[in-house]
Amino acid sequence: MDRRSFLKTSALGGSAAAASSLAAPAYAQGKRTLTMVTSWPRGFAVLDDAASYLVDYVSKVSDGELTIDKKAPGELVGALEVFDAVSSGQADMYHSADYYFVGQHPGYAYFTAVPFGGTAQEVTNWYHHGGGQELHDELGEIFNLKGLLAGNSGSQSGGWFRKEITSASDFNGLKFRMPGLGGEVLGKLGASVQNIPGGELYQALSSGALDGLEWVGPMADERAGFQEVAKIYYTAGFHEPGSALSSSVNLDVWNDLSQKHKDILNIASQAVTHYQLSETLANNGAALARLQSQGVKTLQFPNDVWDAFGAASKEVLDGYMGDELFAKIRKSFDESLASSAAWINKSDGYYVEQRVRVLGGS
Repeated sequence: MDRRSFLKTSALGGSAAAASSLAAPAYAQGKRTLTMVTSWPRGFAVLDDAASYLVDYVSKVSDGELTIDKKAPGELVGALEVFDAVSSGQADMYHSADYYFVGQHPGYAYFTAVPFGGTAQEVTNWYHHGGGQELHDELGEIFNLKGLLAGNSGSQSGGWFRKEITSASDFNGLKFRMPGLGGEVLGKLGASVQNIPGGELYQALSSGALDGLEWVGPMADERAGFQEVAKIYYTAGFHEPGSALSSSVNLDVWNDLSQKHKDILNIASQAVTHYQLSETLANNGAALARLQSQGVKTLQFPNDVWDAFGAASKEVLDGYMGDELFAKIRKSFDESLASSAAWINKSDGYYVEQRVRVLGGS
């Protein structure tokens, strides 16, 4: 029995009958409502922002004909249960980060972020013009999902710590929150890695259950309040240089949608990525300044620590190459990354270096 057949005949978070009864989107007076479960507590900067923008865009573009009923964690399923809920038909769609679901398939990491992967622009290039969308669909077919991207956090910070990291050995025994393949990299360095939902992170850090964590970036981290319980902040990280967010739809629900509604979801998802990413990047600098004014010390990892990150990252990625689909996704991503970087590094990258040299600033 394949994965999709299994999911349709087994219980996930309740009986199969209960799940199937929720699978069909709600209809009322010619309108259609999709139930969307999310991994984000209401009001979470950047992440819940993106989910909320998607709800608003879909309603506006469709003149209210198509609407989304957004559910926060705990309102229908837990934060990390959204994948199975949508795969099985318990909900119509989810908004989350697909690297939470590498346990389902490691290829899902590429639809959020992989260690030493692409910037937000490079990920978008691959997804829309380098075969990424088609691979997302191929992977989703296994799990009864139609993949869509809706949001990107941009480059994520290296994380919050109670003490400075002076060598790779400082990660040995460190209780640290980092999801996805980046977490596996820190595991190679001896860290005790945990994947804790965002709504539980502040308490885990303040109580000592965690020694450190990475979340998003200054705008989101400030709103989460991490500066109240940790004062060492590494601003650049190896693990998520441009993290995409997903708004994937149950495949049976997707196939039942009209072409108009499919187009609306597709276009709204792309619009969210553009708008939310630009909003985040426009606000991170000011948020960082406010964090520093509250006594937060901003640092960069030493070069030998970056070298250790790189060696462990290669080991983690190479370890999955026995999976044919993972290898296919990695090859496609790497080829697109090289193509994008061939121009970006010689244009935008070099220009920014010269702007700083000539005019100063950062």
